[in-house]
Amino acid sequence: FHFWKNIFEFVKNSYKGTLIQLSPIEGVMVAVKISFSAAIVISMPIIFWQLWLFIAPGLYKNEKKVILPFVFFGSGMFLIGAAFSYYVVFPFIIEYLATFGSDVFAANISASSYVSFFTRLILGFGVAFELPVLAYFLAKVGLITDASLKAYFKYAIVVIFIVAAIITPPDVVSQIFMALPLVGLYGLSILIAKMVNPAPKDNGEDSENDTKEN
Repeated sequence: FHFWKNIFEFVKNSYKGTLIQLSPIEGVMVAVKISFSAAIVISMPIIFWQLWLFIAPGLYKNEKKVILPFVFFGSGMFLIGAAFSYYVVFPFIIEYLATFGSDVFAANISASSYVSFFTRLILGFGVAFELPVLAYFLAKVGLITDASLKAYFKYAIVVIFIVAAIITPPDVVSQIFMALPLVGLYGLSILIAKMVNPAPKDNGEDSENDTKEN
């Protein structure tokens, strides 16, 4: 909390305009939001590690080999997703939305709404980037294969856009910018599942190949 002003300056770097305060308590609420959100992002590796320490004693050795990479890569992918949002997605979105209709009205964005918008986007991308890690875990335990992910691809697209609408701020631009990386991550998940737990080859194709060889 003591460093909230420094964190706020870091958050505001992507927006060149002036943020306003609409109520006497808004400054305090912004400081609390900034501190809480920063604590979540920074503490994510520790949270994953503490979760591992909690469940590890009850696991067998082979189960530990499956879940331990999930802990490390889960932390890493969350931070990568947050960084991708901050450096790539958020600057474009905030610039587009702030200047949209600028010939009709002036943009006076409140500090609280700006921080809320920023937080939802950062945390949303952090969670979204867990998809390949989840695919690795499910493929490792045999629940999915690359073939099953391919079969449900068209349904996954619909689900992706629904999820993007839920975890991003309520504007179409943010939803599209969330959905497109998710589609790419789904494709990456198919490749991961193919490496970890590939679908068995069709017996009919194998028999046909054997017949041709004979």
